[in-house]
Amino acid sequence: MSIKRYTGWILALIILTPASLALTLTEARSSGRAGETLSGYLAARQNDRETQALVNRVNTGRQQQYQRLADQNNLTTNEVAAIAGQKLVERADPGEYVRGINGLWVQKKAQ
Repeated sequence: MSIKRYTGWILALIILTPASLALTLTEARSSGRAGETLSGYLAARQNDRETQALVNRVNTGRQQQYQRLADQNNLTTNEVAAIAGQKLVERADPGEYVRGINGLWVQKKAQ
């Protein structure tokens, strides 16, 4: 293989690697790095750059969706977020963390 061909492969790996290694919402919840809250927003349980970036990205998207639903249903964004939060906490999988009404993290148990 020529140097140009190696350079192309190395460049492709550098460009593609960050996206393929990016933390997903499922990974963050199942590993305990982030958890659902009754507010309707995801919260970081681990304070690292990757987790914070995911939480910010997810919450920005949720806030936009909550606003859209609020506008369509004559509700406030906080009302929609609270409804969603209750459902997200209830639907969390066993082993995932949720923040209770008292503000403490609780790991969901199998029912």
